[in-house]
Amino acid sequence: MNTSFNISIDKSDSLGVISSGLCMIHCLATPFFFVAAACSKSCCNAAPSWWLYIDYVFLIISFVAVLYSTKDSTYNFVKLGLWLSWLGLFVFILNISYGFIDISDDVKFIPAFSLIGFHLYNARFCKCVDKKCC
Repeated sequence: MNTSFNISIDKSDSLGVISSGLCMIHCLATPFFFVAAACSKSCCNAAPSWWLYIDYVFLIISFVAVLYSTKDSTYNFVKLGLWLSWLGLFVFILNISYGFIDISDDVKFIPAFSLIGFHLYNARFCKCVDKKCC
């Protein structure tokens, strides 16, 4: 029985799509949760730190998904797209946390959608049928 940590291309792309999608839901839901909290309470309307750290959990999961997806992908443009999308998401989330550049927080959805798109494309068109293609 093999107990090594092994993620196939199918599973890593699915993981990437799911984690990017959940990250987007998390980002979309944040304002609604905290506007409602601010309306019901007169103080503490900022997001708790544990809620903000969820972004970084999604980034770690997405990193693992991109890493394993690019190992078996057959197209270099997909590999580059996955890494650039992940890097863009990473930079925008860091910017949201630390405010390096004054830019809308909604810009983070561009690399998130790109990451989902590249994972879906990779899962559909970039599979290796045998080990000779990789």
